Amino acid sequence: MVKDSSNGKGQDEQYRKVFVGGLSLQTTEEALKEFYSQYGTITDCVVMKDPTTRRSRGFGFVTFTSMDEVDKAMKARPHLIDGKTVDPKRAVPREASQKNEANISTKRLYVSGVRDEHNEKEFQDYFSKYGTVEKVEIIKDKNTGKYRGFAFISFDDYDPVDKCCLERQHMILNHRCDVKKALSKDEISKAQQMDRDRSQRGTRSRGNGRDARGGGRDGGWSDRGNSNSGGGWGGNSGGGYGGQQGGYGAQQQPWGNSGGYPGYGPPAGNGGWNEPANAWGPPQGAAAWQPGPPAPAGGAPWQGAHGGYPPAPPVQQAWQPGPPAQAPWSGPQHQRNY
Repeated sequence: MVKDSSNGKGQDEQYRKVFVGGLSLQTTEEALKEFYSQYGTITDCVVMKDPTTRRSRGFGFVTFTSMDEVDKAMKARPHLIDGKTVDPKRAVPREASQKNEANISTKRLYVSGVRDEHNEKEFQDYFSKYGTVEKVEIIKDKNTGKYRGFAFISFDDYDPVDKCCLERQHMILNHRCDVKKALSKDEISKAQQMDRDRSQRGTRSRGNGRDARGGGRDGGWSDRGNSNSGGGWGGNSGGGYGGQQGGYGAQQQPWGNSGGYPGYGPPAGNGGWNEPANAWGPPQGAAAWQPGPPAPAGGAPWQGAHGGYPPAPPVQQAWQPGPPAQAPWSGPQHQRNY
């Protein structure tokens, strides 16, 4: 970014800034500033670049010290920079730039707040200070002939329309009139399509950006593509495969570097699937396995101090029949009538 320490006084920056579209990808900020310096003093000049590739995005902004210098630059169109004709426009405020209709150029202006005191000559005289007015249309009711409260102003160029829209509110014969771009049906459709394209680009960015699959912060597939601070497939701090706090290869859970099942834990931080064979043994300091006492003679089940198989009963009792079955009930029969 090329900047100057001086600042424009008496006018807001939004009235002193020019948007330059259609730049060559080889145009630098120095070349852009050098070209527009012929119209006035430049306080700021920037070529917008892609944050990842650092390549030019094909547009930039130039800020002058006064709006008169902007007027001088816009009257000198077309502008040829690095062998390419660029598309300069008056920059719109950030909040207005989110509406794509603000980025469409038109030569027709819509005026609301028209009163009975207004007439075509008054509008002609007022808006002529912004540019050459070709036509003034005050819309009237077909039946009564009264004003319907709005009008259209046609200029010979799109720049006067942009300049009027920057001010937005205009006092004409002591009445406030609001203005905006008068877009045709085709221009409105174009603006709506631009809104849809922007929405789709935003959806793709959210789907393929920080929430991409690959080791996650808190488990699952990940929220940063291949994170080293989470679970999922290969996170270093969470669960999942290769995590430090759980899952296969974890440090504080089974099959890990510090935990594991009792009796199979690794010594001093070793173990896991790919550790040496000596990692799979009894805990350090535990006694080695010793065989128990031999079985008693005669094949009887061994009964130790802590139990074993119980002895068989000395005599197997014979089966005894149960009580006889009761006779079936022989009371009166009740028939149902259906």
